[in-house]
Amino acid sequence: MAAEAAPPHLELHGLEKRFGATRAVQALSLSVGKGELIGLLGPSGCGKTTTLRMIGGLMPATDGRIIVAGRDVTALPPHRRDMGIVFQNYALFPHMDVAQNLSFGLEMRKIPADERQQRVQRALAMVRLEAFAARKPRELSGGQQQRVALARALVIEPSILLLDEPLSNLDANLREEMRNEIRDIQQRLGITAVFVTHDQAEALAICDRIAVMRAGVLEQLGTPFEIYERPANEFVAGFVGRVNRAAGHRGADGRLLLGDVVLQGTGHAGAGPVTIMIRPHRIRLTDTPPEGIGWNSATGTVTRRTFVGDLLSIEVALGPASLLVEQHTFAGAVVAGPGDAVRLAWRAEDTLVFPASPAGVFPAPPAGVFPA
Repeated sequence: MAAEAAPPHLELHGLEKRFGATRAVQALSLSVGKGELIGLLGPSGCGKTTTLRMIGGLMPATDGRIIVAGRDVTALPPHRRDMGIVFQNYALFPHMDVAQNLSFGLEMRKIPADERQQRVQRALAMVRLEAFAARKPRELSGGQQQRVALARALVIEPSILLLDEPLSNLDANLREEMRNEIRDIQQRLGITAVFVTHDQAEALAICDRIAVMRAGVLEQLGTPFEIYERPANEFVAGFVGRVNRAAGHRGADGRLLLGDVVLQGTGHAGAGPVTIMIRPHRIRLTDTPPEGIGWNSATGTVTRRTFVGDLLSIEVALGPASLLVEQHTFAGAVVAGPGDAVRLAWRAEDTLVFPASPAGVFPAPPAGVFPA
């Protein structure tokens, strides 16, 4: 007899938030398992932070329900939801030292003094800040302040951890270090977490699943692999990672055309105008056409070459389109320059095909490439 699946720890049922006539979050439903880290990913204004604030009780929902471990918490105030929150700006009390910042939430919950001290020490050890207990926030670096904010959220031993773009104020190297540290602590504690970010790399690196949002609507929910490799639509494909975007056409006979070039691709677009999307790092420069079925191959002309450290970014004119190719650099490599004719090759399964979007919905960026 197969074991029954564990019930979800956090459930959103038809969650909505309206500001007048504006629907900031629209009928959002999803479930989060115990110990799962789910990311809310999307551009500014997509509703991800509004969703997090409704989950945490910082903003009332217009409609829908929020269920935690089978209990409806939709109408409960924040302090009765058993959730810890890490804010984008950390929101530390400047007049309190680190230990006092951590202890404050425990005092509000009337935790006895001895237990408060033990919990604070455990939380400081968890984020490796035992030696900084007596310092004020202004005496800490950005990364240390982030650790204090994380420890303050965890010291109350919540059942759910909410993180609202917690890494946005850190430099690139520290962001990577802190995202790994957050993931390690989350997994070690086995705590359910909701992580809000607009950074695709962060979401792909640490989340078990990602909910991609646009204009208050959930566009796709899936694992990082599913979101990246099998995007549900043109928006998801373009928002998560870098991708070439070109206008094509699928004939009544099923042939996929990019200008005069016949391609093979994956997708469910019917006959008529389509959008063809290919990730730059999936295209290779080659001297000979690839053998066997399942490959696309075409000849174009290099229009620009840009050195960006570990990569060469090469723009190639291919019929009506301009495709970006990302090629790793290494000593002695021979690469094509502007004006050179080159042959491109990429797998058919890396050619994503979607129905052409209405004008103005997905404006084409320069060189047909979505920004990272």
